[in-house]
Amino acid sequence: MREPTMQFEIETYRFDDDGIIPNSNLPVILYRKVYLENDKSDWFESTFIKNGWTNNWRDTILSYDHFHSTTHEVLGVGDGTVTLQVGGPSGVHLTVHAGDVLILPAGVGHASLPGQSYYEIVGGYPDGKSWDLMTGTEENRHDALTNIKAVDLPLTDPIYGLQGMLLKYWN
Repeated sequence: MREPTMQFEIETYRFDDDGIIPNSNLPVILYRKVYLENDKSDWFESTFIKNGWTNNWRDTILSYDHFHSTTHEVLGVGDGTVTLQVGGPSGVHLTVHAGDVLILPAGVGHASLPGQSYYEIVGGYPDGKSWDLMTGTEENRHDALTNIKAVDLPLTDPIYGLQGMLLKYWN
């Protein structure tokens, strides 16, 4: 298996609780140009598994704001390009391309902008944790905030294992 590029770019983003989407005090981490070979989806999935980020899937991102309160999430862009709304309605638009990786702390809102379908995301969760699907409804807010506080920090970075920047940014 080929190794990730070591000449990737790192971007971080922080989002406050907007009253609907809780977001997180941990930063969203975006690795740009992590893997540049042709078999990106297969490589992301096997790399996530090797580094303990399992319960993997391949699909597109839901086109409405949502978040997960029970686990953190990694999204590897296996094919194409997609613009995501990250951080809820008051967040930012991030355009990610094949080879990029986005690491979302529990509670951070995300959605694809409407009308995008020619891309593939490979997802995963630390230790294969089960995810929930929250949309920021008032009746679920208390449970979501309680769940997010209980989510442990991952032991590894989904790409670089014990050497990854996630461990530096989230500790």
